[in-house]
Amino acid sequence: MALSVEEIEAAMIAKAEKSPKPQLYIKDFYACAPDMKPREVKKIANALVTKGKLMFWSSGSTTMYAVPSRIKDEEK
Repeated sequence: MALSVEEIEAAMIAKAEKSPKPQLYIKDFYACAPDMKPREVKKIANALVTKGKLMFWSSGSTTMYAVPSRIKDEEK
């Protein structure tokens, strides 16, 4: 049975909070929704950025996703 968007969002946020590294590539979230195509997963991740639950982080050449509180903690 396919997961609902809310369940996928919750799984993505949990993965971002528990990951050993504070920033994640979009491909790191693919396992949260194995039945979805990568583009659909990216749309959900971008919706979470719009809601303020995730944020973009850029290394200069690559854009990654992160939980805002983890990025602020890492920068201190």
